[in-house]
Amino acid sequence: MSNATPVTEAVILEEQGEASVRSAPALKFALSKIGGAAISLVMVILLGFFAFKILPGDPVAAMAREHPMSSEQMAQLRAQLGLDKPLWQQFIDYLGNVFTLNFGQSYVYKQSVASLIGEYFWNTILLTGTSAVLAIALGLWLGQLSGWRAGSRFDKLTTSTSLVLWSVPTFWLALILLMVFGGTLHWFPTGGMVSPDAPDDPLGLALDVISHMVLPVITMVAVVYAQYVMVMRASVMEEKSADYLITARAKGLKDDDLRRKHAVPNALLPTVTLVFMHIGGLIAGAVTVETVFSWPGLGKLTYEAIQGPDLPLLQGTFVVFSAIIIVMNLVADFVYRRLDPRVRRG
Repeated sequence: MSNATPVTEAVILEEQGEASVRSAPALKFALSKIGGAAISLVMVILLGFFAFKILPGDPVAAMAREHPMSSEQMAQLRAQLGLDKPLWQQFIDYLGNVFTLNFGQSYVYKQSVASLIGEYFWNTILLTGTSAVLAIALGLWLGQLSGWRAGSRFDKLTTSTSLVLWSVPTFWLALILLMVFGGTLHWFPTGGMVSPDAPDDPLGLALDVISHMVLPVITMVAVVYAQYVMVMRASVMEEKSADYLITARAKGLKDDDLRRKHAVPNALLPTVTLVFMHIGGLIAGAVTVETVFSWPGLGKLTYEAIQGPDLPLLQGTFVVFSAIIIVMNLVADFVYRRLDPRVRRG
């Protein structure tokens, strides 16, 4: 026999009912966001096939320019690559490759697209991951100081510099840094990831890779960190006028303590979601930087695939880049809901 009284049982049932009521909107939110991400991914997969089919250029003709072929050999190669099949049959083959994470075989590299992406993926993560960490740290630090000292000389210098760098084309800034610090001053390598005469010891090899990363990382940080500066600045300025800060200041709390312990944590919410939303875009935006600095990553691989055109490689990198952006946006939605109780109640 249960020892619970009727009152206790009623309380338990009431708590269970409240928990189920709270979980229903959360489940609905999760399903809607995951469903939206799945639809976006399906659209990307469809676009990845049809968009690249209308690109100018014939892959077989491009190969024939490098290695002269007869018309019979070109026809045989076209059949070998499956380019002589009807469009619907090519589409079925493409879907089969995508859903098995195969993506087919590269026309240029003569190896599977999946192995190429796996080989170059971590180089891109190394470059963009380092750039993202530095851009986020620099942007949040400058943004919170600029917002707290709005209107000061420091604020004007920080915001103007950030906006100028934000508006500079990435390829232009990359070329300027390459010519000045790589070509004229010879302070850093002009391209690649590892020098031909790189030392064999782990420390020497790591320092060599870092020297190759300096210019591309500076380029990516310079054109990205301004977003975090401006969002953090606006958030801190909004928090400065909040009632709880006015009350805390009246109680005699130090200005630095108000900023670090109260204003900044509350101002981080919109910036945190922006971070996740832009990480995927930063990875996808590595095409220009990796091409200029000959960094062996997915961006450079994509640029080389466009020149072919190497359709399987293009389709594979496009789907991977787009999937990363979709996943990061999905994570941003869940993080925002987790951090902001107003969204959970809604």
